[in-house]
Amino acid sequence: MEYSSDSELSDSDKELQEAFAEGKLKPGLNTVHEAPKSFINNVQGLKHKLDEIKLNLTWLERLDSVNDQAPLAPELAAQMLAHEHKRENQLKNNKKLPQFSPTEDPVLNDFKREMCFHRQAQATILEAIPKLTKLGLPTRRPEDYFAEMAKTDEHMQKIREHLMHKQQQQQRSERVKQLRQQRKEGKMLQIQTKLQRMQEKKEMLDQVKKYKKGVSKDLDFLDSKKNTNSKAISRKSLEKRRQKNKKFGFGGKKKGMKLNTKDSAADISEYRKPSKGPSKGKKGKGQMKNSRPGKNRRIKNKTKRK
Repeated sequence: MEYSSDSELSDSDKELQEAFAEGKLKPGLNTVHEAPKSFINNVQGLKHKLDEIKLNLTWLERLDSVNDQAPLAPELAAQMLAHEHKRENQLKNNKKLPQFSPTEDPVLNDFKREMCFHRQAQATILEAIPKLTKLGLPTRRPEDYFAEMAKTDEHMQKIREHLMHKQQQQQRSERVKQLRQQRKEGKMLQIQTKLQRMQEKKEMLDQVKKYKKGVSKDLDFLDSKKNTNSKAISRKSLEKRRQKNKKFGFGGKKKGMKLNTKDSAADISEYRKPSKGPSKGKKGKGQMKNSRPGKNRRIKNKTKRK
């Protein structure tokens, strides 16, 4: 109800207050109930209205097609399966994402809906193209056909550049993953090779020690086929090692080995008698004549000249 002025609004408020004071207004008497809606399925009326608005046109004017979906191609089935696995892994690994069942997952539902549209369009093309060909209508655009695009060339160029940039980033990330995997495999192979060489070196040194101690007199282990290391110790290197051990020592006491003994002090076989020529540090008389006078003498000479 609309009131034309404030006075009418105040009068209605007074009337309500008086009715409430007299007990005429009680809770539950002033609720508003909506009338129930009645649904009538008037099939005959709907068909009659459909006949009124229906146009009896040929199929060429309507170009409608009612058909089932096209059979699912193997590559599309594989793509759908891969998408489901990817989505399942995302939901498992990320706890922040809500957990959906396959039938309730909105991402999978959207993907399946798009696949249904795609298959429906394929089935429509398979049915409509033969009809158009039978009616003699061209279905391919001629080479000299010109039509203005809805989007400008600049916009399409930006889209092309964006797609190319996205593809390059994907290729770069794949390359980085491959290099990381190769580096990891190379490091593991390097560790295995190093451990194998250390083991072979240890076995070889054990054989050498046995040979030096006289436990084993056989040097066939140097030419054994079991030694796969190309840098194995050969006979020449073994002899070289013996000479170094003889010269510099190998094990045992090393402190005080260079001290003189009674025999070494009495040995004068390496003594060489010095020559009788003049020593390098002293100067002869001829050199003293041409020597430069001292400073005091040079000063006196200058004063005498003046």
